[in-house]
Amino acid sequence: MGEPNEGGGEELRNAMMETAARLRAAGLRLTGHESGDDLANLLEAVERFERAVKARGGDLMVDEGPHGETREPDDVHFMLPRRGADESVAGYLGRLDEAARAVRHHRPHAT
Repeated sequence: MGEPNEGGGEELRNAMMETAARLRAAGLRLTGHESGDDLANLLEAVERFERAVKARGGDLMVDEGPHGETREPDDVHFMLPRRGADESVAGYLGRLDEAARAVRHHRPHAT
């Protein structure tokens, strides 16, 4: 075995902060009470959703309007579902997996 977890706490905190930043950049609401496992599961689910969108020819970017206003995406089916303010991680993961399944069966709009 190696040395007893020297610096492991700091590495874990850094990894959690980086994962949380990636999730927030994707538009996911976090409460700050998510565990490391929660963050990892959320990131995996978001990445599955994004892969499903890309596989269907979808665009993950939402068009930005004047003055930084967010506009509707080209196809709302390809938009990451919003997490409710009081929604549990488990509840959101279930909804996100369902949204990814729906994307895999959705026919993209012609542009």
